[in-house]
Amino acid sequence: MPYTASTSRLRAATEIDPQRLEHPVLSAVKAYWDERRGTRLMPSRAEIDPVALKDHLGWILMLDVLEDCSDFRFRLIGTKVTHYFFTDATGQTITEAFARFGPAAVNGVLAVHRKTARDRVPVRAFGDAGWLAQRYYEFDAIYLPLSDDGVTANKILSVFTFDHKRVAARRDSAL
Repeated sequence: MPYTASTSRLRAATEIDPQRLEHPVLSAVKAYWDERRGTRLMPSRAEIDPVALKDHLGWILMLDVLEDCSDFRFRLIGTKVTHYFFTDATGQTITEAFARFGPAAVNGVLAVHRKTARDRVPVRAFGDAGWLAQRYYEFDAIYLPLSDDGVTANKILSVFTFDHKRVAARRDSAL
């Protein structure tokens, strides 16, 4: 069910366990995740084969869930995502990577990841990311929990999409 997260600057919404995804990359990765999990709540990281996702790797992120969902550490960030954010935050936590945008941004990004990990459910986030800074555009993302023990989410597979041509043009003009 969709709901809008709102602060004075935040213009994004989330949807819990989306059944229909318009973006073909989101739809393909979600279908793959569903196939891998079968009747379980979530698949394990070992069941996710990067070769099967090779056409989508530029859009993909993998995060470790830290103790009590206190934070999440970026383990893999696709090249398209690094172009969007003008940085590669691999190895950093969400708190470290988003600190430059202020506490509201950190808390908003943490909230989506916590919902995914704690409830062990896919979460879609979408909307206008201009609240981060003027150079950020609309995005559509899905966060998918992974579990080594079948009970506790210990990783999140995420897909973050946007208008890549528009962002590439912005990036080229900034260089």
